[in-house]
Parts: sequence; C-alpha cells; structure tokens
Amino acid sequence: QVQLVESGGGSVQAGGSLRLSCAASGRTFRSYVMGWFRQTPGKEREIVAAITRSGSSTYYADSVKGRFTISRDNAENTAYLQMNSLKPEDTALYYCAAGSTAWVPRPLMPTQYDYWGQGTQVTVSS
Repeated sequence: QVQLVESGGGSVQAGGSLRLSCAASGRTFRSYVMGWFRQTPGKEREIVAAITRSGSSTYYADSVKGRFTISRDNAENTAYLQMNSLKPEDTALYYCAAGSTAWVPRPLMPTQYDYWGQGTQVTVSS
C-alpha cells in the first residue's frame, strides 16, 4: 500500500512557474513508475508526464514538452513536477500516481496506475 500526498499547487500568472511535490509513504516507492496527470471539469484525466523507477527515462505529453520536468528522489520518497512557462490552458487539478506497470509500452492511461493522491489545484491566469 502506498499513500501519495501532493503539494505545491496554487495560482500564478501566465509565464510563471510552480513546482509540485508528491510525497509517498512506505519503503517501496522505488518499485513504482510515477506519473503526473491533470483533469479539468468535464474532461478525462490526461497524462502530463511519467518517470521510470530509477528516474533514468521520462515521458512528456506534447502539450508540456520543453516546459515541464518530472523527477524523483527515491531516497526521499518524493516525485516532483517542475512547471515553467505556465499557460492558462495548464489550469487543472493535478494528480500524482504510482503504478506497478511496465514502462514499455509507455504507461499513459490512468488505469495503469494503482495509487493516487488527492490532487492539487493549479490555476494560471492570463
């Protein structure tokens, strides 16, 4: 069992930055692929970024590539999402997730993840 707690959301103006954190309980954090998803009302939850167990490989949605960076610190049981050059369309509830899934093919679907945080709101104003 893994419990995930996100933090770091907030309100920023377009062009600003935020860093989301996802703190995991338990000693098995390094056993999981980690992903960041986001969701807006009326839309499906979508993948933003994912990272392998070791942190050696990453995946980014096209919409955030070059602006967001996913990372993890297995010693601290924490995953991060650094978000730069934020746009109003990045406004969403952001979730972190942990999965026992394989990396190939890329784990892009919410159903491939086993544990979820409660979400943290990110609001970007123009």
